[in-house]
Amino acid sequence: MGNVMEWYDFAVYGYFAGIIGRQFFPSDNPAVSLITAFGAFAAGFLVRPLGGLLFGRIGDLIGRTRALTLSVITMAVPTVLIGLLPTHAQIGLAAPVLLVVFRMIQGLSVGGEYTSSLVFLVENSPHNRRAFSAIWGVWGAGAGILLGSGVGALLTNGLDEAQVVSWGWRLPFILGALVAGTGYVVRRNIHTERPVSATKSPVFDSFGKYRSAVMRVALLNVGYGISFYAVFVYAVTYIKEIDHLPEGVAFNLNTLSMALLLLFLPMGAWLSDRIGRKPILIAAGTLLTFGAIPLFHLIHTTHPITIFLGELGFALIIGMLAGGIVAANVELTPAPVRCTGLAFAYNVSIGVFGGTTPLMAAWLISTTGNPIMPAYWIVMGGAITLLTSIFLIRETGFITLD
Repeated sequence: MGNVMEWYDFAVYGYFAGIIGRQFFPSDNPAVSLITAFGAFAAGFLVRPLGGLLFGRIGDLIGRTRALTLSVITMAVPTVLIGLLPTHAQIGLAAPVLLVVFRMIQGLSVGGEYTSSLVFLVENSPHNRRAFSAIWGVWGAGAGILLGSGVGALLTNGLDEAQVVSWGWRLPFILGALVAGTGYVVRRNIHTERPVSATKSPVFDSFGKYRSAVMRVALLNVGYGISFYAVFVYAVTYIKEIDHLPEGVAFNLNTLSMALLLLFLPMGAWLSDRIGRKPILIAAGTLLTFGAIPLFHLIHTTHPITIFLGELGFALIIGMLAGGIVAANVELTPAPVRCTGLAFAYNVSIGVFGGTTPLMAAWLISTTGNPIMPAYWIVMGGAITLLTSIFLIRETGFITLD
């Protein structure tokens, strides 16, 4: 429930970036407004490593439950404030400044949310079902993004464009308060023992004697971060702005592909528990590296069915990749810094590469004029994950977790 809330709140900004860009970053060139709006989206990701250190330290020294509860509150407040924030036309420069500040507070929250939940799930699951247990944290995050996409589809199909631009885009942010309340009630009743950490300085040790393990985890997640945000966040804007299809069609396609991803995630995790992490990661990394360009050509059409086939192919690959990576992230991180080290590694990777993907994709297309350029960005990420899986990590699927 916490992941549903966190990622719903975080994703709706990406889905309405075009409208937000025009209202908070006005420009004579629509591409400039869009790129600036995605820059604010990226700002929320770039502070995630700091959030990871903050909430990870709380998780390692005070307890997993405390970190999870605080992260819910830290996400809910700025999300509602974004929904109520006056535009540039109403309060001038203060509007984009406040928007970026709220995005950064959201980023701090997400920085500690997702990885803390993965650690909680893996540490409390049977050794032969660690991936299948942890995948529900990913599933919750995917469900939150799906919920955001579904609300966007409902709004764009139920309201005309003028209504969406005027006030409709605010509703998903304000409704996030309801999801946040549910997540808080659930988490306040989860009780775990305080961890017995072998270190009193998890932040220092994450950069010290455990830095090589932290770096390997960061590299492993690059392909996952880039592909996920390219396909399930940026694609809505791409289908509307580049393929020139109605926004409602873009949301419908994205919502359907996200729903199918939720089916593929447990399947990938189940397979990972049986054959190991490395075979899954190598296979998914190979498919992502060599399949991204052909699949993106399918997305760059004017035919909804062809676009859906491209998104379906990515959903299969990302579901497989997540199944292998979700438990490996926790298993590869040393126990004394498990919350802090994983939070920093994951959020550096996702923040620097995944969160900047919409911005990078929009900039690449604007600069080169080539609508397939985002696929090359995905190929680069897939290659990093593939090489890391082959040469830099060990098989952890069948070991006893410390």
